[in-house]
Amino acid sequence: MIAESELHDASILIVDDQESNVSLLEQLLTEAGYSHVSSTLNPQEVCALHRKNCYDLILLDLQMPAMDGFQVMEGLKTNVRGSYLPVIVLTAQPGHKLRALQAGAKDFISKPFDLVEVKARIHNMLEVRLLYKKLESFNRLLEQMVQQRTAELRESEARFRSLTELASDWYWEQDQNGDFTKVSGPVLDMLGIRVDGLNGAPAATTTSGWNEAEREHLRATIAARQPFLDFVFTRTHPTGSKQQFRVSGEPMFDRSCRFIGYRGIGVEITVKATP
Repeated sequence: MIAESELHDASILIVDDQESNVSLLEQLLTEAGYSHVSSTLNPQEVCALHRKNCYDLILLDLQMPAMDGFQVMEGLKTNVRGSYLPVIVLTAQPGHKLRALQAGAKDFISKPFDLVEVKARIHNMLEVRLLYKKLESFNRLLEQMVQQRTAELRESEARFRSLTELASDWYWEQDQNGDFTKVSGPVLDMLGIRVDGLNGAPAATTTSGWNEAEREHLRATIAARQPFLDFVFTRTHPTGSKQQFRVSGEPMFDRSCRFIGYRGIGVEITVKATP
């Protein structure tokens, strides 16, 4: 909700070619507690004044010489920021009310003035206008927070990738179907096998020798979408020599909590024999 102090601090412009109407409205608004009320008898000044002061409310007479209220509203549409036109029209012509609303006015006040009605319509209009401005401000702040958070996540991801490449032999990602989509590091040259041999059936270029119990345990962990840390599995070559590998991985989810795959790191931990 909007506090009364915020309403009374709103900026209001009165536009009417009749000085008596301007004086009456100024007195009414001042007595009601509004502290930022200004006026003009010249409708041709309105666009420039609003561009400079960004009024929260414009009380606009429709019947004026040289430039009527409809022309003023058309001018305001071309120079105001945003799509909200904070205008209440003042009219003695019932037939002009619908046309004014269609032209962009948010409300109307009939002449001659009913002072109780005038105060109520101005109060309600300002409340809506200030709520609208708060929503705009919140949306801008939210957009800035999202942009900042996105930038932070991208920077964090870049650091993570750089760190994993330095701290491991390879970095890997799988999609939701288990297919490898990203691999960095010398894993292919180091092992001489396809990386997708680490999970699932060995690829065409992969030779036998994997510890099937260990591999089955790894497959079950991934199938259950569970993270794993420092999982060790081995491979025995026909010569009897063995290789050991340590991998860590975690499932990935999108903003809708939908599983989209795995990512992780791997390193060979085979102890080399001393000659």
